[in-house]
Formats: sequence, structure tokens, C-alpha cells
Amino acid sequence: METIVLVVILAVVLLAVVGGVVLSRRPRDEEPPTGPPTVAPPAERSLGERLARTRHAVGDRLSGLFGRDTIDDTFWSELEETLITGDVGVATATSVVERVRATRLTDASAAHDSLRRELIGLFAGRDRTLGTGGNPAVMVIVGVNGTGKTTSIAKLSHRLVGEGKRVVLGAADTFRAGASEQLKTWADRVGADFVGGEPESDPAAVAFRALAHGKEVGADVVIIDTAGRLHSNRNLMEELEKIIRVLTREAGSIDETLLVLDATTGQNAIAQAHTFTDVVGVTGIVLSKLDGTARGGVVVAVEQDLDLPVKLIGVGEGMEDLISFEPELFVDALLGDSG
Repeated sequence: METIVLVVILAVVLLAVVGGVVLSRRPRDEEPPTGPPTVAPPAERSLGERLARTRHAVGDRLSGLFGRDTIDDTFWSELEETLITGDVGVATATSVVERVRATRLTDASAAHDSLRRELIGLFAGRDRTLGTGGNPAVMVIVGVNGTGKTTSIAKLSHRLVGEGKRVVLGAADTFRAGASEQLKTWADRVGADFVGGEPESDPAAVAFRALAHGKEVGADVVIIDTAGRLHSNRNLMEELEKIIRVLTREAGSIDETLLVLDATTGQNAIAQAHTFTDVVGVTGIVLSKLDGTARGGVVVAVEQDLDLPVKLIGVGEGMEDLISFEPELFVDALLGDSG
């Protein structure tokens, strides 16, 4: 009897072990997992998310105003004050609020819609497309030190190369130590051709050679980086004028002269811009570091004061974070209407 019980127990144990092995064994045709699990890339952030500082500082305040049940004198004064603190500019903020108020609206929601239309209207009638019609197209990038000029050039080049264009970068900033090497590093990274010069060599000569190289290899776009010249330095401005003259003579025309401004400097950026626009025919603005300021209304001030289109805005540190400026999306972010 004891022998029978022992045999039964051994049989049960053996069955459990074998069964466990069978159940845990992977089918022969199933490949073992390799490496970490695949994670889907995050969804692209909206402009409102990228401009979170402005959206919280200006948009949240405006949302509070437009959430009120009634409109009174305090409402209008607070609306104007909020726009001014957002760096829209005093004159622009005052005129916009006056036009909205003149409609004699009594509903805050209707006032919101009217303000949105007014702000979008401020950006109307300006061509924001990048001029790339030349053979090759010639772009000159200007701006003072610290505005993010060279980084903006790299991101613009990355964008153009991604569109299938052959790009040549010309390092005409020959007086700043390491400027040429920095641009070459970016050129190698984004897949652009590079033309540089010796330290303190003639910047216009470098620009000339970059254009000549572009013609020789059949490039689509030649982008010239210039010295991060202080806008008060007359000699450097004359040097910039020479670059423009040489390129215009050799190419027939310059497709774009883009001025890079640092959004975080606010109204000071506009003061810098005037000196450049007085010297060269600036065709558009690249507003860098817009994600780094709580006063994103400076976009409005720049366009109204300079009468030039903001063509590109910097909204992050990634190579994809130099994007075309779209007024409606920006206004929605400013008003706190996009998350």
C-alpha cells in the first residue's frame, strides 16, 4: 500500500515538473525579444506648448479676463495692460483695444473673438515664404552676437537639406575666433557644403568664393554667415555693405537678407533692427528663442515697428525647432487658446 502511494506521489510531481516546463517553453517559431521595447515617438508639440511661458504669462491672464460675465472700464484697462506687459508695444496695444472697444460689445466672449481678428489682421499682407528662386538662391544672414544667428543658420540648412536641396554655407564671419570652425561643424552635421577663409581674411572674398562654389556644384541655396557685428560699429556695417554689393554683382540679386533677433531681449531687439534695416535691404526676420520668453507679444511689435515679415521663429533647441511663422497659430497661443 505504501509503495502504491509513493508511486502516485512521484507521478504527480513528475507531471507537474514536465507540465511546467512545457507551459513555459516558447514555441520554436517565436523569436526571443531583442533589446528594449519599441516606444512610439512623442506627438509633435503644439505651438501653444512650445510657447508655454507666453501662454501662461499672457494667455492665462487674458483667459481670466474673457471669462468674466460683464465688460466694464476695468476690463478694457486690464486688457490693454496685459497686451503691453506681453511686449506687444504700447501704441499697438492701445490702438487694438480702442478698435475692439469701439464695437461696443457687452459680451466678453465676443470681445475675445474681436481681439483675435484684430491681432491676426496685424500680420496680414506680408509674404512669409522664403525666397529660393535664384540659381543658386542667395541668403545673407545678419544679426548681433548672442542672438542665435549661427544656430539658426544650422537649423535653416537642416530644413533645406531635408527638402532635397543642396546647400552651401559660407563663413564670412572671419574675425570671431572659432566662428568658421563652428559653422563647418554644423555644415558637416546637416550635410551641407562649406566654404571658409583664413582668420581675419576679407569677408566679402569668402562670400564670393562660396557663391562661386555654389554655381560650380549646382547648389540650390548659398547661405552666408556674417560677423555678429555690434549694430553701433560703423566699420563692421560698411563691411556688411561690401558683402551685399559683391553678392549682388555676382548673383544679380540676393533672394533673402534675414535678420536674426533674440526674442528674449524684447524691445531692445527692435532698436538693433533699425540700424540693420537702414544699412541693408532686410527682407525678413528670424525671431530666435521665442520659447524662452514670457513676452511673446514682441512678434507683434517687431512686425508693426519694422514693417517686415517674421518668416521663421525659434521655438526650441532641436534641429526641427526653427519653424515657419503662422500668424493664426501664434495669436491662438498668445491668447491662451491652444494647449
